[in-house]
Amino acid sequence: MSKNLVIAIDGYSSCGKSTLAKALARQLHFIYIDTGAMYRAVTLWFLRNKTDLANAEMVKESLQDIHLNFHSQDYQTHIILNGEDVSEEIRQMAVSQNVSEVSALKAVRKEMVKQQQRMGKSKNIVMDGRDIGTTVFPDARVKIFMTADPKIRAERRFKELTAKGESITLEEVFENIAHRDYMDTTREESPLSRAHDAIILDNTELTEEEQLEFAMKKIKPFLP
Repeated sequence: MSKNLVIAIDGYSSCGKSTLAKALARQLHFIYIDTGAMYRAVTLWFLRNKTDLANAEMVKESLQDIHLNFHSQDYQTHIILNGEDVSEEIRQMAVSQNVSEVSALKAVRKEMVKQQQRMGKSKNIVMDGRDIGTTVFPDARVKIFMTADPKIRAERRFKELTAKGESITLEEVFENIAHRDYMDTTREESPLSRAHDAIILDNTELTEEEQLEFAMKKIKPFLP
């Protein structure tokens, strides 16, 4: 078993996975890897370049032009796409509406999983996504599966988007989340599912502080 500790956090969209992962990384002084941001960055690149998702060769060529990196600044993780910080742009609704379809593509998942596994080989990391505990790091010693009531998730996401000035209705956000849930759980390649040994964290009625406290209690036995 490797000496480094991987904390794998999976779950549905808008469940607060990244919020918890960032808080854990900050408290434990681990590196935070936002896999969702990686798929969103790929989606952004495909949208910018009008990549036809039905054209396997075009998808493959577009992937070859993508270079992703992370850097931390003031305890915030930024994703860099081909030298450009796209941390804000990847959260826009246009990306949200297409990221599940892009994530379902076998070529995309294969490339991203390869990059993610490389990142976790020699460092203590917190990684969140849809298939971290099942596909990327099935041997991770700590696995957390997050869930919450869909209406609560939609309300949280709606507040987040409107705070950034996006013009959107709560109903549109709810429909987007329902669509992403369907795509994530039914896709052929690495569908969203709970690992048999994952701890369930339902944060429907939990504050950010309470979910962090819950997770830290579960992680503590694995710390040196």
